[in-house]
Amino acid sequence: MNARIPLALGAARAAAALGRRLGRGGGTALPGLLAERIAPDAASALARPLAGGAVLVTGTNGKTTTARLLAGMLTAAGRPVVHNREGSNLTRGIVSALAAAADWRGRPRDARAIALMETDEAALPAAVRALRPRAAAFTNLFRDQLDRYGEVETVAARWREALALLPPDATLALNADDPAVAELALDWRGPVHWHSLAGARAGTGDPGPADARWCRACGAAYRYAARYAAHLGDWRCDGCGRARPVPDTAALAVERAPDGLRLDVSGLGETLLPLRGLYNAGNALAAVALARVLGLPPDAIRAGLAAARPAFGRGETVEFGGRRLRLLLCKNPAGATEALRLLAEDGAAEVAFLLNDRFADGRDVSWIWDAGFERLAGNVRRCRAGGDRAADAALRLRYAGWPAPASVTRSPAAFLDAVAAAPARDGPVDVLVTYTALLDLRAELSRRGAVAGAAVSG
Repeated sequence: MNARIPLALGAARAAAALGRRLGRGGGTALPGLLAERIAPDAASALARPLAGGAVLVTGTNGKTTTARLLAGMLTAAGRPVVHNREGSNLTRGIVSALAAAADWRGRPRDARAIALMETDEAALPAAVRALRPRAAAFTNLFRDQLDRYGEVETVAARWREALALLPPDATLALNADDPAVAELALDWRGPVHWHSLAGARAGTGDPGPADARWCRACGAAYRYAARYAAHLGDWRCDGCGRARPVPDTAALAVERAPDGLRLDVSGLGETLLPLRGLYNAGNALAAVALARVLGLPPDAIRAGLAAARPAFGRGETVEFGGRRLRLLLCKNPAGATEALRLLAEDGAAEVAFLLNDRFADGRDVSWIWDAGFERLAGNVRRCRAGGDRAADAALRLRYAGWPAPASVTRSPAAFLDAVAAAPARDGPVDVLVTYTALLDLRAELSRRGAVAGAAVSG
């Protein structure tokens, strides 16, 4: 092994310990960044001894939840797993997770483990090159952070670059409902496991903007028998005849339940998923597909689904000032529209929108005009706007037909003060929040003792 690895691991552990001591979270990025600076091959060196190999999960939306669901299934099956659980999905986050699971020499504490890594869309080629995964899941492809990623065609080209680096016997778990993801099969000759929401009801109302409209094989427009959300659905190209592939794993039915969703999955039967929203049914199917690729037994798959809890900011709830805050991460038109659909189904009464425009959010906030805030027009009793771009958030809500915001605040402290000033009897607050605004808000909630600690990701 590279003689630099022990030095790199020492630096990573020191950074992680310092971060915890200073209350800066669990050290999910800086330890790996330092380790990579000292030993650029740290990811491959630390992953290579793992007998379980590596599995990658990427896509625009749903990466964190899909990976967590699969981690629960692996745990239920008694399979040890090394996982960047907090969603730090650049190579530095992957190295941080691997370093935390190794001894000072770089040897894994449990050599049987599987490296399960959520991976940023743009970082996928580097992650594939380092980890040589046995399987990779692609959840979906939507327009997201155009100033960072470019158009969806740019991301798709990066993914095709990653396919060329994969081992030829690796298995792709592909979302059959997304024609942009399905097109990856045009460039792949290895095994594919398809998953689909085939038995779900089509979404009510406008499913949102479609980011995949024309077939890459022939240039003709896609036609839909049903759309679940954005461009996800039962699609067909009339030009060349390509159509949604027959899924290996399908939702035969998706029904709302008091505490989440009731899924009937092909070959698995009915199971309860304690997460809300049709998008989480899609995440569950991606996790089930990967679990089947890995040969996990049905009982472990069911147990992993049943044990699911909302990931950081993805529907998690926090008690504050006698009120419940539900935090819903929104970072692009498709994800925000689906979160708004969930709130419309739940009959949300008080909703806040916290909008930042930092690098990790995307500096261009024009995407908010493509998100379906109009879904809640006439149903929201009180709304609030906040974040670095609070004025832009307030303007968007006004044009969506929401009431005038009860508060427009830039800082999370001021937002929480405004929420706390309202009587507890006013009920819960659903908070739509962009990425760095979520980090800021959760840090302030931690400072006030409402959560155990501020998770750090990135």
